[in-house]
Amino acid sequence: MKFLHCMIRIENVELTLRFYELLGLKLLRQKDYPSGQYTLYFLATEPGGPEIELTHNWDDRTYERGDNFGHLAYRIENIYETCETLKSHGITIHRPPRDGFMAFVKDPNGISIELLQQNEALPPQEPWVSMPNTGSW
Repeated sequence: MKFLHCMIRIENVELTLRFYELLGLKLLRQKDYPSGQYTLYFLATEPGGPEIELTHNWDDRTYERGDNFGHLAYRIENIYETCETLKSHGITIHRPPRDGFMAFVKDPNGISIELLQQNEALPPQEPWVSMPNTGSW
């Protein structure tokens, strides 16, 4: 058995694609389904890796967030650089990387994303050490 993808229903395609591209994911393929009135976007860190399937229905529906889904997790090369990039693009760091190892953000659809430092934790660094948690994660 091989894990293929995780599907997330989205409302704002542009904001959501920009968010995941800032994390380092690449849009691998996109397919419109006119008869079903939806578009699928498949993203991954690399071809052949686990994917996220973003589903955009063409109607005006909105989605309620359930509490049965936890988060997606990504290992990253430099947690401070990634968090700074996200922050500079207006993305809230809900759980800052005070320990140099773990942070949480949310995508534009309210999906929690856990960021984990590759290998060992980086030495604690400001402004992250003093930054409080914001909202839920």
